[in-house]
Amino acid sequence: MITLKLNGQDHPLDVTEDMPLLWAIRDVAGYNGTKFGCGMGLCGACTIHIDGLPVRSCITPIGSVAGQNVTTIDNLHADPIGQIVQQAWLDTAVAQCGFCQGGQIMSATALLKTNPNPSDEQIEEAMVGNICRCGTYNRIKTAIRQASTHLKEAKA
Repeated sequence: MITLKLNGQDHPLDVTEDMPLLWAIRDVAGYNGTKFGCGMGLCGACTIHIDGLPVRSCITPIGSVAGQNVTTIDNLHADPIGQIVQQAWLDTAVAQCGFCQGGQIMSATALLKTNPNPSDEQIEEAMVGNICRCGTYNRIKTAIRQASTHLKEAKA
C-alpha cells in the first residue's frame, strides 16, 4: 500500500512501487485528465506537478514520489496561476484536438510560478518536450504571454 498525496488529498493505493505514476493516477485513483501519449517521457501529454515542478508521469515510478505533493490538471482550477493559464488558453483558443493541452497547461503553469515574466526564449525552453501534433505552438506562446500580462496586472 502506497499513500499518494494527490490533488491535496491522501490516496492509499494498493500498487507496487515501480508502477508508473500515470497509471496510478488514472487507473487506480481515477483522475483521468492526465493523458498517456508516448510512454517514454518525450511528448509531455502526461505532465503533472510534483511539489510544483513539471514531471512526466509516464516514466516516474509512484514509489519515487512518497511524501511529495502531486497535482494533476484535474485540480489545476484550485491554483490561482493555473486558473489564469487555463483562462488564457480559452481566450486565445489554443486547443485544436486538445489531447496534449493538459500537459502544455501544466508546463506553462509551472513556468509562470517560477518566472511570472518570461521572455520568448524562456517560454520556448520551458515548453521543450511538449509536443502538439496540431502545431498550436504560436497560440501556446501567445496564451503564456497573456497569462504573464494578467499576473503583472494583478500585482499592480
